[in-house]
Amino acid sequence: MTVPRLCLLAACLCGVAAQAATASHTTALSADSVNNAAKRGPASAKDSAALLRAQVLLDRAHFAPGEIDGAFGFNMRMAIAGFQKNHDLTASGTLDAATWKALNADEADALMPYTIADADVAGPFEKIPEQMADKAKLTTLNYESAEEALGEKFHVSPALLKRLNPGKDLSHAGEQIIVPNVLDTEPLPKAGKVVVDKSDRTVTVIDSAGKTVAQFPASTGSVHDPLPVGAWKVNGVSKNPVFNYNPKLFWDAKPGEDKAKIPAGPNNPVGLVWVDLSKEHYGIHGTPVPASIGKTESHGCIRLTNWNATDLAGVVAAGTPVILQD
Repeated sequence: MTVPRLCLLAACLCGVAAQAATASHTTALSADSVNNAAKRGPASAKDSAALLRAQVLLDRAHFAPGEIDGAFGFNMRMAIAGFQKNHDLTASGTLDAATWKALNADEADALMPYTIADADVAGPFEKIPEQMADKAKLTTLNYESAEEALGEKFHVSPALLKRLNPGKDLSHAGEQIIVPNVLDTEPLPKAGKVVVDKSDRTVTVIDSAGKTVAQFPASTGSVHDPLPVGAWKVNGVSKNPVFNYNPKLFWDAKPGEDKAKIPAGPNNPVGLVWVDLSKEHYGIHGTPVPASIGKTESHGCIRLTNWNATDLAGVVAAGTPVILQD
């Protein structure tokens, strides 16, 4: 399997401007306010609790809004539009009454209590250096903190996780906290094909019957390394990949940089999984910076959050068609 080379973490990219996100603190965020939001009518930017419930329900439905952050931006609009199309609703990208009703057919609580386990805080946690040469000196690129690890586990931004749990010690095993209810969802069926859309910044999973079963926000290519539009296929999947950095392959590499072998881990430049494509050096992979997905450029490859990349890796296999389109 080709070892990933052409993809780099968002912090090293020439990022495009993030889409403006709209958030409001009109409604206090608590388990009660979010879980009871279904009774108040369609979510809006003025109802932060309902907006958060909508994000969790979209995630549970596999129409992912990216990192759950309680904000209404491009990723969420695309998630809503994808969900609407899948439910034969007008794909407006807004949370109208019909969409709100369809989302709330899932009656599960959006927020749930969770007791921090020993494994959540076991680490090791270590500050990740910026330079590739310094990364290569580490034995693993693990999470930097327990709150980062918990954020990825529950698909939520660490900032929102802390906001939901004022006064709680997120590094202490046995502490009971409130988290998004995103772990008990229905598993995805095997993919018949995968479609990557540059303009929508999405990766869509289509089953063997032609039905869309999942949609994930993505970062795809750049002016310097455009998405290789065409029909490709999956060569295979590598979990916890090692990243072989070759500065000659990167237009923005710093003078004097050497090749480096970057150890595996969630903060590896390609995250927790690499889905290798038949286009040499290209793949679909995770990222150490989930908040950047859909808001920055890549070096030609397709970046997802670690959890979405892991979900995708579980439903593709060698030979699965992958269509890359503008």
